[in-house]
Amino acid sequence: MPRRDHRFLVLTELFLPTKGGTAVWFDEVYRRLGGRGTHVLTAAVPGGREHDAAHPNTVHRLRLERWERAPLASLPAYARLLRAGLAVSARHRFEAVHAGRVLPEGLVALAVARRRGLPLVVYAHGEEITTWSRHAKRRLAMRHVYRRAEAVIANSAFTCERLRALGVAPERIHVIHPGVDAARFTPGPREPALLEAAGIPPGARLILSVGRLSRRKGFDQVIRALPALVARGLDVHHAVVGTGEDEAHLRQVAREAGVAGRVHLLGHVAPEDLPRWYRASDVFAMPNRPVGADAEGFGMVYAEAAACARPAVAGRHGGTGDAVLDGITGLRVDGADPDAVAAALAWLLEDRALAESMGRAGRARVERELAWERVAERTAALHRALTEARP
Repeated sequence: MPRRDHRFLVLTELFLPTKGGTAVWFDEVYRRLGGRGTHVLTAAVPGGREHDAAHPNTVHRLRLERWERAPLASLPAYARLLRAGLAVSARHRFEAVHAGRVLPEGLVALAVARRRGLPLVVYAHGEEITTWSRHAKRRLAMRHVYRRAEAVIANSAFTCERLRALGVAPERIHVIHPGVDAARFTPGPREPALLEAAGIPPGARLILSVGRLSRRKGFDQVIRALPALVARGLDVHHAVVGTGEDEAHLRQVAREAGVAGRVHLLGHVAPEDLPRWYRASDVFAMPNRPVGADAEGFGMVYAEAAACARPAVAGRHGGTGDAVLDGITGLRVDGADPDAVAAALAWLLEDRALAESMGRAGRARVERELAWERVAERTAALHRALTEARP
């Protein structure tokens, strides 16, 4: 394990208890890297006070508006974050400034880092580059921050290539995958009571999907694949954990495909129940596909499935190749092709030995590379390299 006495100033809107993989990433890594000497400036959200009370880091909550729609127009939020960053960095000694995203946190973190003479590390997740690059002002601002950061942490090779296309020097880019709590997400038997409560027959084969209900996740393609799977003699059901704008669309697709009784939209489930759902499944599926400029930068849910020794079906677009090793821990297919999705699901559902082998390989990879302890070690190693390189 890395030492827990690093002193970082972390600026990120996304931090637990806010939902989402990015919030989990920062919470899990910095609690392992630093104690009270690491300060996190983040958004005030419901449940934040209770979460922070037991957190090993010092967490400051600010009123920050959501910036996705107009990150360059939120001047009051910029000013509020900048004032807090300068004030905290004046009272405490830090080793580096870390920004959770390039905009707006990275722009503010750059100003704080330069004022205090500290190295700047910025995280890159992929989708912010592909979506924001379409706008000239945002693209200019991103290039400004990325090129001036001492290091940029990319979550996948896909994101790395997007950074290089923006002109970021390769030696400044460091690929560090997000991870998973390998002690919480573990292999185990399915629980019949869990399935019964959701209306899933105990003997049915189960495909599980987890994530925001958005078009690019490809959950609708899994539903479209169900009739072909049933025609092959498989008593298969599809459970979906998550909320989002596509709920009505998924219900409509299920009705049109004649499989409404086999599709179970579970909404939000309690954190302690999520590993139970992975264990209850035979296959995890998120066959993502591009929708406009939106892309999947990595996909932490694939790592959660692997930690529970479940094989995954992923799309070929974006950074999923770093999350799912094709033919080893799962299968990658064209997520825009429902026939390809159906074929991959059928293969894993019908060949139990293959599915179990891929599940074991996924779990071994998690223990070797993707457990949060390993992610924290790589982040600490990057910091040491930056520190040694500074004059």
